[in-house]
Amino acid sequence: MKTIAIAAALLIPPSLACAQQQPMPPTMQMPDMPMPSQQHENHAAATPGKLPETQLLGAVAKRAPMTLEDFESIAEKTNPTLAQSHTLVRRAEQQGRQSALYPNPVVAYDAEHIRGGSYGGGEQGAYLQQNIVLGGKLGLRRSIYQQQAQEYTIGVDEQTYRVRNSVQQAFYKALTAQAAVVVRQHLLMLSLDAVKTSHQLANVGQADQPDVLQAEVEAEQANIDFVRSQREYLEDFQKLASIAGSRQLSVCPLTGDLEHPPAIDPEQQVATIVSASPSVKRAQQEVSVAEARLKAAKREAVPDLQLRAGEWWSGEQTSSTSNAAGPMSFVSAGVALPLWNRNQGNVEAAKAELERAQEDVTRTELSLKNLSEPLAQQYLAAQFEADRYRTDLLPRAQRAYDLYLAKYKQMAAAYPQVLISQRTLFQLQLDYLHALSTVWTTASALENFTLDGALSSPSSEPLNSTINLPNGGSQ
Repeated sequence: MKTIAIAAALLIPPSLACAQQQPMPPTMQMPDMPMPSQQHENHAAATPGKLPETQLLGAVAKRAPMTLEDFESIAEKTNPTLAQSHTLVRRAEQQGRQSALYPNPVVAYDAEHIRGGSYGGGEQGAYLQQNIVLGGKLGLRRSIYQQQAQEYTIGVDEQTYRVRNSVQQAFYKALTAQAAVVVRQHLLMLSLDAVKTSHQLANVGQADQPDVLQAEVEAEQANIDFVRSQREYLEDFQKLASIAGSRQLSVCPLTGDLEHPPAIDPEQQVATIVSASPSVKRAQQEVSVAEARLKAAKREAVPDLQLRAGEWWSGEQTSSTSNAAGPMSFVSAGVALPLWNRNQGNVEAAKAELERAQEDVTRTELSLKNLSEPLAQQYLAAQFEADRYRTDLLPRAQRAYDLYLAKYKQMAAAYPQVLISQRTLFQLQLDYLHALSTVWTTASALENFTLDGALSSPSSEPLNSTINLPNGGSQ
């Protein structure tokens, strides 16, 4: 027979002890709720079977705690999507710079009839050619990318809200999981005490063997649930670290006020989301981009002026003298006549894109309303639920458990009644934590415009790195 004292020593390090005589450290505290007042003493009862598994968070509790602000600071510095969103702005700015560069001049050498034949030497010389862009097309092309850079600037704000929302939701989910570990630990300690009490009563002939076996089963189940809750906390912490952008952050305790979520006006928040969300602003900016594209497409039909000037030397002999004709100058100018290709297809395509962008503003607003309305109702429902647990259900369940436990020790109640009241109490405590978590996560979603996806790549148009090439071509 192994003693419960050994089991408790393996399972619960002093830094995480949940017994009434030693309060929980601030880093692992859970929201205030009625907790059983059972004293644990030294747990000197004996139980058959395997000992409870060793505490998984022993080393974790010794590390410095982290707050929500710590993770938000990490995310601001290391989350890759924020850096990506800034690179999109720089890309558009440099594309605008490239699109407005003037065409390079052409310097060339030309020669004809070099051998001359019966006329003597041929003709040869050099010329300079320059295309003059007319109609303000370069400025209009640059305007497209300037408007796009502004869209991506709004995208930086949009991605910031995405990261912030994801970090906040992951933090409070992990904080809830941490509080659940404490609840499960309380339940395990009480189950171990119940085993001790059952053995003591059985030794004096005041408890039946089924009561002892039932107490041992409950203790073993409580241990399984305790280990599972620790695994869930480890999982949630690692997810939180990944969302923040950290690859090597060690698991540590979290500290935060889980029981006092922000008080918001859901109806007003929904209206703010629909009218002021970065997603709506970005959709509106896409309309400006489409308008710039349409304006540029209409102006592309204006032809460029092609100028050429040069100096020749002719070795051809004149008819009146044997001397060569000598140096000659020339100049030429021309434009392409926009007869067949007036860029009409691109103009109509730009009009269609403008219509699509305008409709996308309405689509975005409706989509945000569709997402935010259920969140507002979930927030209100969870807020009401958490308040009822705190003020009504938990105090009554606590009182019922205390009464049944006292009666059982006085042989005035059967042990199954104690088990039922115990299960009810701890299930209500877990449900209370779940309600608080829902209040926090829905409030975070509403305050961050329902934007989520801290590790989703920021949306952008396909990269075009062949704009206004130096050789005169472009794609």
